[in-house]
Amino acid sequence: MTKICDFSGKKIKAGRRIQHHHSEGWRFKAPRTTRIFKPNIREVKVKDALGKEVKLSIAMKYYKKLRQQKYLDIKNGEKAGRYFLIENSVK
Repeated sequence: MTKICDFSGKKIKAGRRIQHHHSEGWRFKAPRTTRIFKPNIREVKVKDALGKEVKLSIAMKYYKKLRQQKYLDIKNGEKAGRYFLIENSVK
């Protein structure tokens, strides 16, 4: 499963974890380690404008919008178009 949202383009980002507890008091700088921030992406079955079932990778933020509006418009990319929700289609 891809980790890129088809609607918003959200994907994995790198960042830093900062430990704020110091064993030596304030003598040294806070230790920093690199980490990965992962978006909450799920595969969802939706219907396109022609009525075909399509699987999209959607961030859960936009899945909630899809549940409220019953449709989503993807404006850019190869999957551009209007998609309609199929109930209970999240994996």
